[in-house]
Amino acid sequence: MPAFPELPLWAYPVLFVIGLVTGTVDAIAGGGGLITLPALLGFGLPAPFALGTAKLQGVFGTGSATWSYTRRGAVDLRECGLGAGLTVLGAAGGALAVRSVDPQFLGTLIPWLLGAIVIYMIFRPQLGETSRHHRMELRPFYLLFGLGLGFYDGFFGPGTGSFFVFLFVRVLGFDFLHASASAKLLNTATNVAALVLFASKGHVWWHLAAVMAVANVVGSLLGTRLALRHGAGFVRGVFVCVVTA
Repeated sequence: MPAFPELPLWAYPVLFVIGLVTGTVDAIAGGGGLITLPALLGFGLPAPFALGTAKLQGVFGTGSATWSYTRRGAVDLRECGLGAGLTVLGAAGGALAVRSVDPQFLGTLIPWLLGAIVIYMIFRPQLGETSRHHRMELRPFYLLFGLGLGFYDGFFGPGTGSFFVFLFVRVLGFDFLHASASAKLLNTATNVAALVLFASKGHVWWHLAAVMAVANVVGSLLGTRLALRHGAGFVRGVFVCVVTA
C-alpha cells in the first residue's frame, strides 16, 4: 500500500473549488475528469487512488445531473437503458484491466482525439443545434460505443462524457442538450461500476472524495439548470470550450 501524501489544510478548499467547477462543467458538456484527474495526480495521489477517488466524486456529480435532467424530461430512460447496461460491463472490464496495464499512454492520445473533435466542430458550426435522424440504430451504437467507452472510462476516464456527447450528436442525431443529458446517465453507470471495483481494492481516498463529492453535486445542479435554461446552443458552446481547454 503506497503512502498517502500529507496534504496541507489549504488543499481541501482548493479541491472543493475544483469539484465545484468540475461538477458544473461536466453537467453541461462532460469532460469533468479532464480537470479532476490531473488535479488529484498533482497533489501526489498514486494513479490508482487518483482514479478511484475521481470515480467516487464523479458518481455523485453525474448522478445528481442525471436526476435533474430526467425530472425535466431531457432523458429517455427506456432508450438509454441498454446503453447503461453495456457501459457498466465495459467499465468493469476497464477497471480490472487498469491493475495490470499502465494507462499513461492514453494521456498522450486523448488530447489528440479531443483536438480532432474541436476541428470537426469548427467546420460543422450547425452540428447539434437541432435533432436529426439517427445514422445508426440504438442497439449497434450501444454495443460498439457503450462497451468501448465504458471500458475506457473504467480504465482511464478523462473525457468520457465529452466523447459520449459528441457521439450522441454525430451518430444518433441528438441536439446538444439531449446528448449531454443522455451522456450523464451512461457516465453515471460507468462511474458506479468502476467505483465498486476500485473501492474493493481500497483505491479510494474517502475523506478527500467526500469533500469533492459535495462540491460536485452543487456544481452539477448549477450546470443542469444553466443547460436547461439556455438550451442546445449554450451546451454546444461550453462543449467546444471544454474540449479545446
